[in-house]
Amino acid sequence: MRAMVQDRYGTAEVLELRTVDRPQIASTQVLIEVHAAGVDRGVVHLVTGTPYLIRLAGYGITKPKHAIPGADVAGQVVAVGDDVTRFRPGDEVFGIANGAYAEYAAADEHKLVHKPANITFLQAGVVAISGGTALQALTDVGRLESGQRVLVVGASGGVGTYAVQLAKALGGVVTGVASTAKVDMVRSIGADHVIDYSTQEYLDGTTRYDLIIDIGGRNSLRRLRRALTPTGTLVLTGGEGGGRLTGGFLERQLPALLLSPVVGHRLKGFINKEHHTILERLTDHLASGAVVPVIDRTVDLEHVPDAIRDLAAGRIAGKAAVVIRSA
Repeated sequence: MRAMVQDRYGTAEVLELRTVDRPQIASTQVLIEVHAAGVDRGVVHLVTGTPYLIRLAGYGITKPKHAIPGADVAGQVVAVGDDVTRFRPGDEVFGIANGAYAEYAAADEHKLVHKPANITFLQAGVVAISGGTALQALTDVGRLESGQRVLVVGASGGVGTYAVQLAKALGGVVTGVASTAKVDMVRSIGADHVIDYSTQEYLDGTTRYDLIIDIGGRNSLRRLRRALTPTGTLVLTGGEGGGRLTGGFLERQLPALLLSPVVGHRLKGFINKEHHTILERLTDHLASGAVVPVIDRTVDLEHVPDAIRDLAAGRIAGKAAVVIRSA
């Protein structure tokens, strides 16, 4: 099969399109004929090997543990392991795979769900990582209630576009923060209010929010807390403003963890849970049409490095999708 492969950490230039063996599946895994895959911030981190904390988390100290990157996946099941009970060959699925930037990928059964009939493989291929993160940030961690005011910082990105739509679907009054070029897009996906961060101060306490989802990772805890109601919740889902060592964990997540018990605000960070129960909840919103994946561009397998470079440079609104096989 054809696959995008990396032998070492580095910029997108370390990726090479090669012909490699199809993956072998374990007893609890599924082999997927990949139709589409997604490009997310996690891919950028795993290609570059930064922040270095991820290497210690089991992804490989000196080189990637998995040579084929990519996690978001959508496609058709072609084989199942002996202990798989939820899928059979021919099923159309989406979720999280090992090495999605390839013509075939292996995925754990518990990280997949059936694809809703009303969305394409292309759309399904950009849902799991970003959509799952947004849903957990809003509900499991943020405990969003209908009628609450929600601020999404980084509303034009992969997680942000899902957070805006999901918050609306769950009854929130949503304000999205984005750059000038992306304001119209954020408004078009349902935000009640949109703030251009280059021209408006939005964390001065003039308007206060019950829940802030901070995806950008570049605001201090002090500034974010000024925009919360007295008992409001802050959920930190990104660390792009952090250093190469920890990616913002020591700068923001750890202080939030220590500060939260002694202040009125709930200050929370979290690690995204990858499980079919999360994806099934997402599927309900996709099937109803309340959430529609925002795809900025599509690329073929050969041009995955270009999409990774553009994402790292902030040139992508929503998601970039990789077309592996046309349906």
